[in-house]
Amino acid sequence: MTRELAVMIMAAIAVVALGLMAWGWIRRSRRDSDIDIPFGSTIGGARFAATGFYVATTRHDAPLDRIAARPLAFRSRADITVTDAGLGLELPGEKPVFVPAAHIIGAGRATWTIDRVVERDGLVMVAWSDGSHILDTYLRLQDDDSATLVAEIESIASADSPTGAHA
Repeated sequence: MTRELAVMIMAAIAVVALGLMAWGWIRRSRRDSDIDIPFGSTIGGARFAATGFYVATTRHDAPLDRIAARPLAFRSRADITVTDAGLGLELPGEKPVFVPAAHIIGAGRATWTIDRVVERDGLVMVAWSDGSHILDTYLRLQDDDSATLVAEIESIASADSPTGAHA
């Protein structure tokens, strides 16, 4: 086999692999198009504010299945704010997300999600509902103030929300 033929075969394999990856992401985006992302600026005075990372959002019953709905489809830096009215996430270059307190089910600590494993209880998991689905959003704080964030979210979580959040 000549060198040119080997290069053409490798290039063809790479193109097919990239095409399959794009096709899979498009299908996943269509599947998740019914998720209602709560866009909006943070409402009310901050009970808690921190800078950290937005890690992922998954369906509650599928913790290894990242949702592909923007802006929650990709990992990002985040400004995280908890107010009496809910949880606000400001992701650079994206519309702000504000989960009303009435939609928050609860919060807990986690060690892993999707493609991220951290030290024990290094992630904060926030369970919330969009009205049709229960979703888990994972956050990682730069300062280790995770216990305070969990406590603040728990204090505003709606008592009427469906239960079943995992930590």
